[in-house]
Amino acid sequence: MSKAKIAPSILSGDFADMANDWKKMLGNKPDWLHVDIMDGHFVPNLTIGPPIVKAVRKRIPKGEAFFDCHMMVQNPQQWVKPMADAGADQYTFHYEADGDVAETIKLIKENGMRVGLALKPGTPSSCLDEHINNVDMVLVMTVEPGFGGQKFKAEMMPKVQEVRALAPKLDIQVDGGVDASNVCSCADAGANVIVAGTGIYGAEEPAEAIKLMRAAVEKAIADRA
Repeated sequence: MSKAKIAPSILSGDFADMANDWKKMLGNKPDWLHVDIMDGHFVPNLTIGPPIVKAVRKRIPKGEAFFDCHMMVQNPQQWVKPMADAGADQYTFHYEADGDVAETIKLIKENGMRVGLALKPGTPSSCLDEHINNVDMVLVMTVEPGFGGQKFKAEMMPKVQEVRALAPKLDIQVDGGVDASNVCSCADAGANVIVAGTGIYGAEEPAEAIKLMRAAVEKAIADRA
């Protein structure tokens, strides 16, 4: 099974000084930085795009941080090359978005990025059957995508278990309302990549929150070994 990875959702931080805020978060020793890209169409919110990611990447070279980009966009193929050029390491798009899933996966690989496939809460794990062997990660949303600060949906844990059963060695990510109070349930269900916004940024000691979450995932991995 893949290793534990903790990915702070960096859009929970300081928009006014983004590059320095991301650098500051790196001081807390996360594994990835989770970057939410929203187009105002697939979800109602609108956030940053490739030019901002590219500008921050100039300040934080590839060897210093893994940019885990969650593309909440209606036309995921449109943004593959711009995000690759901007310096994204992983491109996670939604199964529910417009376009051919297999072709989008192929395009992401051709542009040198890892492939993530995201599922909204209402989307069943059965949709993965023809794609799971072609992706690097599955993201099981534990809130409806589009806004931070939502309540964690514990009822998504059976879906995480289903995905883990399908792919014992795959990276499985959870995103939405995850914090110290529920990270163990995520890890026990089979998630090894934990995205947390306020669960890290709102902690008194973000580094300690990251360590706690990583320890929970590592314990769950060891218990399943």
